[in-house]
Amino acid sequence: MKPQHLVLAIACLAALVLSGAAARAQQQRPPVSQCQAIAQTIPKATFASFSGAQPVAPAVSEGEDVKLTFLGHSTFEIDTPAGIVIATDYNGWYRPAALPDVVTMNKAHTTHFTLTPEPGIKHVLHGWSDVPGEAARIDLVVGDAHIRNIATDIRFSYGLGGAQQNGNSIFVFEIAGLCIGHLGHLHYELTDTHYTEIGRLDVVMVPVDGGLTMGADSMSRVIKRLRSSLILPMHRRGPPVSAFVAMFGKDFDVAYAPDDSITVSTRTLPKKPLIYVMKGVQ
Repeated sequence: MKPQHLVLAIACLAALVLSGAAARAQQQRPPVSQCQAIAQTIPKATFASFSGAQPVAPAVSEGEDVKLTFLGHSTFEIDTPAGIVIATDYNGWYRPAALPDVVTMNKAHTTHFTLTPEPGIKHVLHGWSDVPGEAARIDLVVGDAHIRNIATDIRFSYGLGGAQQNGNSIFVFEIAGLCIGHLGHLHYELTDTHYTEIGRLDVVMVPVDGGLTMGADSMSRVIKRLRSSLILPMHRRGPPVSAFVAMFGKDFDVAYAPDDSITVSTRTLPKKPLIYVMKGVQ
């Protein structure tokens, strides 16, 4: 081999090694939360919806519509534009028609998790850690969905025995430019740190049982501070949804849906905050 050919071969091999290393570094780089990044561009703001800012390192979507379907209790099916199926607070009782790719769980009660999910589910995300008091850490990209969690404390069953630190999680799903939050079995009002970790939420799924999680007044304060565009009540036990809705004034619209699903995109978010009560929650 001529010297110049040897030099060229070495250069090509070095380029291949460097490109492989760059690819591995790219794969190992943690995802960037567009919901946190956009919220942080507004000084001292804690609200959710913000039009006009460009998302930072978004997951790649093949479209813009995200479908949310209420399956029961606190389980929603989230269908992404790329066909990823997610089920929230999955207990195995309320199931999407198709096997979900991802399920999230919380452990306040057995109605919010199962320890025997179907083997074919690729990603089973627990909102708690197996180490007492330690926070679960989830920061995962599946297809066009970036999924992360914010750990929260819970009471032991029905308030007996005090609090359990980091017992559950709020899950945030960043899909097609939307920031979608599921509050889970939220027992305590959120702190400033929680709001910072959440960032912006365009859509929020909120328990409205009036006491098993938090009272309607406490929960309404959380929702008002989040200032999401679309509020989806769930986890209704005891008081009617109207007890929760009554905590909001003229700054919020209310609609009672004839069915159990809604399709939304960054383009079609309501301009005025909307409490959208799906069939099955009413």
